Amino acid sequence: MTHKKIVIGADHAGFHYKSVIVEHLQSLGYEVIDKGTFSEQSVDYPDFAHPVAEAVEKGEADQGILICGSGNGVAMTANKHPNIRAALCWTEEIAALARQHNNANIISLPARFVSVEQAVHMVDIFLNTPFEGGRHQNRVNKISC
Repeated sequence: MTHKKIVIGADHAGFHYKSVIVEHLQSLGYEVIDKGTFSEQSVDYPDFAHPVAEAVEKGEADQGILICGSGNGVAMTANKHPNIRAALCWTEEIAALARQHNNANIISLPARFVSVEQAVHMVDIFLNTPFEGGRHQNRVNKISC
């Protein structure tokens, strides 16, 4: 059983995926901080992406998960925060590389382009893949201006 804290947020397009992912992570022993949304009613994705990014930025959570229709809006929003590296992932390999090479601390998922099963699997890969460091650390250091 893990003791990692994970923060998650989604807009209306990602609500169903978020619900499934939260249940999955809790069954594995993760502590999940759910920043909403809590229904399929239309909302603005920045209202959920900012709180997720802030929780990771402040160390209130170890890693974050964001979900919207394309994954782009929430990733763009989260990446405005210092030391946040939100990675848009649509395959298992990209989810692994986002951690291995980029030390991503938030995974961004496109609910309209992957199945819920794929999303859950990518989250598992993302949360369990370590950063390789080494030559990749120099590159990650150059991300912030």
